Amino acid sequence: MGRGHSLCLLLSYSEIPPFSLRKSFQVKNEMISPGLREVMISQGHTTGAGDMAAPQAFPLGPLHEPSGAQMESQPCLQSLAGGFLGEELRLNAELSQLQFSEPVGIIYNPVEYAWEPHRNYVTRYCQGPKEVLFLGMNPGPFGMAQTGVPFGEVNIVRDWLGIGGPVLTPSQEHPKRPVLGLECPQSEVSGARFWGFFRNLCGQPEVFFRHCFVHNLCPLLFLAPSGRNLTPAELPAKQREQLLGVCDSALRRQVQLLGVRLVVGVGRVAEQRARRALAGLMPEVQVEGLLHPSPRSPQANRGWEALAKERLNELGLLPLLMK
Repeated sequence: MGRGHSLCLLLSYSEIPPFSLRKSFQVKNEMISPGLREVMISQGHTTGAGDMAAPQAFPLGPLHEPSGAQMESQPCLQSLAGGFLGEELRLNAELSQLQFSEPVGIIYNPVEYAWEPHRNYVTRYCQGPKEVLFLGMNPGPFGMAQTGVPFGEVNIVRDWLGIGGPVLTPSQEHPKRPVLGLECPQSEVSGARFWGFFRNLCGQPEVFFRHCFVHNLCPLLFLAPSGRNLTPAELPAKQREQLLGVCDSALRRQVQLLGVRLVVGVGRVAEQRARRALAGLMPEVQVEGLLHPSPRSPQANRGWEALAKERLNELGLLPLLMK
């Protein structure tokens, strides 16, 4: 697996005031991969000689092409996938302006350090309009934080979705939450349940992605100084609303870009947030919910797959997903 360094911020409460994702970090133009540079140019970001400030150079850090070969597909400037990646870079730049303080200790952004597999996922499976968007809330420490793919349990990402590419090392890692990429030995239960269900239902990933796509509202993983995962709901109210307000605006743009007609929030929080974010697009865009496959949910532990199939049948989605 390729290793390198990317941005991940560490907070020392005794020495550092509340911090912003926008810092004085610089990234050299020659350190940006050709695919990322293409998307940045298409979004109006500068890629001239010399240093570039962080907000214009998202993702940060040395991004290298996989050794021995280029990625299978570079996002075309006019493609839907290229536009979607550009919207994600725009969201990253907007998030870089925000400040976070206690209880946040470290922030991971896998759209930065796992850019190559993330780009691979988007360019491979977001090549046309999508009728349905399954929406998660934000990355989990053993899913997207490792693979760059929403609900990205390592084995399914590698073996069923066929996604690869180097995952870089964040510049600051919590010792309890190392980023090991596709070599991570720990399985994310939620991701294994989610994608495992669609693997059994659809057979091939192309069947699922003919009409559907999976995305997270927020690209950031928040960790407490102890290493505990912090959900956006656990952030101080002002910081939470600033964060989710920016993410809501990005979701509206992304839904319109993809031509989505139905957003299925995976979990109650994602559903509620989607309803709030997309209120101005209703009734053209419908928002519904699906039980989250979390192992912390007693209901999900009693048989999430059967419940999910029943819910998708209620929503009239099974004909879109059958082999």
